[in-house]
Amino acid sequence: MNKELLINPELTARLLKDFIADEVKKAGFQRVVIGLSGGLDSTTTAYLAANSLGPEEVCGLIMPYKTSDPRSEEDALLVAEKLGINHLRIDITPMVEPLFQTFSQMDRVRKGNVMARERMIILYDQSREREALVLGAGNKTEYLLGYTTLWGDMACALAPLGDLYKTQVYQLAAFLGVPERILQKKPSADLWASQTDEEELGFTYEEVDTLLYFMVDKSYTFSKLKELGYKREFVRDVFLRIQSSQYKRRLPLVVKLSERTINRGFR
Repeated sequence: MNKELLINPELTARLLKDFIADEVKKAGFQRVVIGLSGGLDSTTTAYLAANSLGPEEVCGLIMPYKTSDPRSEEDALLVAEKLGINHLRIDITPMVEPLFQTFSQMDRVRKGNVMARERMIILYDQSREREALVLGAGNKTEYLLGYTTLWGDMACALAPLGDLYKTQVYQLAAFLGVPERILQKKPSADLWASQTDEEELGFTYEEVDTLLYFMVDKSYTFSKLKELGYKREFVRDVFLRIQSSQYKRRLPLVVKLSERTINRGFR
């Protein structure tokens, strides 16, 4: 791993646990709900929340689809039981299938988006039922690449991992004691059989995280990135992904017609 991506996991964990506790309290809540997939990000988020608020204030929602890998559900249950948090299993198959049947030509990306948004419907419903905030599990790599579903997995009140690259989440997860089986398995959104993030993206997280660090955090130019040995095609691909997904990373734009808009003017 590139030394630039190394973090102090103990300090990071303390900052993020304080962030969760402070922001939940400031919003007038005391508990959170999390979509628990059995993957690295949601597991790490659950560990942070349980350590921050106490396991009794955290609920993990396990929401499989009929093609989901059974091992994902097993891992999610393992995490819930290990942490001692409340958990609820809700099969989304009967909820999304009518739409899939209506649009029979729907490709798997569209289906994946529908599933992500259905899961968020359930999370927000349960947030109301349990008087809890929705805790997101997205990381900086996914946000920058647009490898997210708008109003799906991006929807949340707090995103504690949002300024950590995927490779940094691994470091934090290892420090928190996340089960080895979760640390070792290939990252996957589990939206269709045998799907893996890196195969779909076309590069590994370690490769892209280092490039993103120099491109985004250090603001390196194309020529400077080339001097570091990055191929033009790779840099251009990543840059275009960032550029084309910018609309996902900002609130809906409001035209300024009054003295104070609800966005920047109100703040």
